[in-house]
Amino acid sequence: MVNWAKVARRIRVPLGFAFAALYLWLAHPTLSTLVSGVVFVALGLALRGLASGHVQKNEQLTMTGPYAYTRNPLYLGSLILAIGFAIAARSLWVALVLVILLLAIYLPVIRAEEKYLEERFPEFASYAGRVPRMLPRWTSSGHSSGQFSWALYWKHREYNATLGSVAILAALVAKVAGVFR
Repeated sequence: MVNWAKVARRIRVPLGFAFAALYLWLAHPTLSTLVSGVVFVALGLALRGLASGHVQKNEQLTMTGPYAYTRNPLYLGSLILAIGFAIAARSLWVALVLVILLLAIYLPVIRAEEKYLEERFPEFASYAGRVPRMLPRWTSSGHSSGQFSWALYWKHREYNATLGSVAILAALVAKVAGVFR
């Protein structure tokens, strides 16, 4: 039997590129939906960037920075990005497909990653008991200090999320301007 979480992990990036083409075709942005969506996109990118500058994948359990408030700030940032792009697109079809993708791809990946963390880091169970999986707590779990590292940000190539978002937003601006429909 194929483990869906492994499949989901492998297909999430290529599926994202395929969805981008569908997204642009289905999007019917207006200036106001674009501006509203950009606010969420910027927040999502900021959270993802901050999280990537703290996480040291497979080396230690990251509990600092945004990880003191939510166990999955990268995925929360992706969710906020998705909300922003759904608003900007002004399409119920886009919103529906985004919800399906988030549920079918990201939830199994999150569960698998947390299982891995639990097996690798004994302190994960205690951490998971204090810090919610997705929606952040309003106060720090006590590990909020910790230095943001630009080196980690660049190592994790988080700038790709920004570049991709800018490209999609530029295409939406072109749609609003009537360059293509």
